[in-house]
Amino acid sequence: MELPWGFEFEESVFEGGGRGKKGPASLLPAYSARCCEPQWFYEETTCEDEAESINVKKFRGDLAYNQQEFKKALREYSSCLTLLPSSNIAMRRDVQESQARCLAHLGRHEEALEIAEVLRNGATNTDHVTTVLGLQLTIYRTVDHTEKIIECLQQLISLHPFHPEYWKLLAEAYMSLLPFPLLASEADLPQSNGSSTNVVLSESLGNETGFQHCKKHTWRKDFSLPPPSKTNGSFASSEESQRAEACIDSLGKLEPQPTVESITFGTMGQEDIWIYACASFVRARLLLQLIELHQSSFALESNLKMQQGIEGKVASFGLSRDVLFLMTEVMGEDLTPEKLKEDAQGEVKCIGASSLTSLMTALMAGFESKWFQKLREKLCCLDGCT
Repeated sequence: MELPWGFEFEESVFEGGGRGKKGPASLLPAYSARCCEPQWFYEETTCEDEAESINVKKFRGDLAYNQQEFKKALREYSSCLTLLPSSNIAMRRDVQESQARCLAHLGRHEEALEIAEVLRNGATNTDHVTTVLGLQLTIYRTVDHTEKIIECLQQLISLHPFHPEYWKLLAEAYMSLLPFPLLASEADLPQSNGSSTNVVLSESLGNETGFQHCKKHTWRKDFSLPPPSKTNGSFASSEESQRAEACIDSLGKLEPQPTVESITFGTMGQEDIWIYACASFVRARLLLQLIELHQSSFALESNLKMQQGIEGKVASFGLSRDVLFLMTEVMGEDLTPEKLKEDAQGEVKCIGASSLTSLMTALMAGFESKWFQKLREKLCCLDGCT
């Protein structure tokens, strides 16, 4: 069989290396791999090679961070950064991010956010922005700053709409704004016939521009309950809440004015938050089910465990079968093989910092409208509007 043009092999390809050649000049130099003992970088050695000195300090910092010795890790990272040349942009960004994470764990959130802002201003591609957003998300989660957490996740989803974990985290952030306990009473739970009387829609949905007043209101009996203060997943005392609020206030003073209109949760009806939370969980579950087909071993086990957790969260909303089907249909409309293939190729856009800011502004404009407005309209019609 004749190979197509351009794919012919030269005869020399099949000849043994050095065949017909004699002398030491034809021999490749021997490669001797370096054998390192575990934690070799902790040995007190004087490194003449500056590159090795940098690596030693970076490795020491990484190990200390992994052992949750954040002060020690911060010292190593700071020492490493002083040795790094300005031309080594990739490693400098890596070390600066590590510094910010240490500062966040040490409660020095303002300093951590300052570093994050420096990294964001120096971003030249979408991978840089993703890393910075992940860093900011970590910082805000350490102080339970829900509004900023949601803002970061919305930007991450705008860049990576097929990432299931971002959607799950967004759903949990929305859910944290709702009063507890989440489960509706037995009378409010959907009946087996899936009648529309159990569709969960609030009168507050009708108060927003462009939406009609809906008849049914069976999600909650009382939407006036304020969401409880939470710290690290548990209910906090009033004293702890005051400390957290003071920390958040200081962060707010530091933060520059966002280029996109930020979320104002005071003007959002709790029904909206219900819809956003449940729809985000449904979207996360759909994405996990899609990637499940290509997973095995511990990755598959982790996926199934996450799906199981989401199932429980979705069940707690007490949605009827019709509503759940509608949510699944709307939130999965863009999950076509072509779209997923494009996302899997993972194109990185390399553009200037100002252009990246414009890109993020465009992506963030009307996040809720883009992802949830169609669902809200269909839910309103399903329930029967006047």
